[in-house]
Amino acid sequence: MSFPTIPEIAPTISLDRNQVINLLLASIALEELSLAHIINAEAEKLQAVLGTLPGLAITATTISGLLSVNREVRRTLETVIKKEMLLEFKLEDILDIPC
Repeated sequence: MSFPTIPEIAPTISLDRNQVINLLLASIALEELSLAHIINAEAEKLQAVLGTLPGLAITATTISGLLSVNREVRRTLETVIKKEMLLEFKLEDILDIPC
């Protein structure tokens, strides 16, 4: 069996400093948007379990069920907070780029 032949690709991308900064800021904004969707989904999960989400009647039948869902939501939100901190560091690094 022979090894696959991988073509040599040399892309020519030319971006100036302002374009790079704008792309980095846009990437932060998109990540923030995705984290907002995750937070909203976790809020809706709690509302559904508590029976306060309009249109759904999924409620936890036991206290242990409620506590289990609460633990899952808490863990997810802790992960979101960690990601938020990384995005803040990324933003600070972008702001430190000399003009």
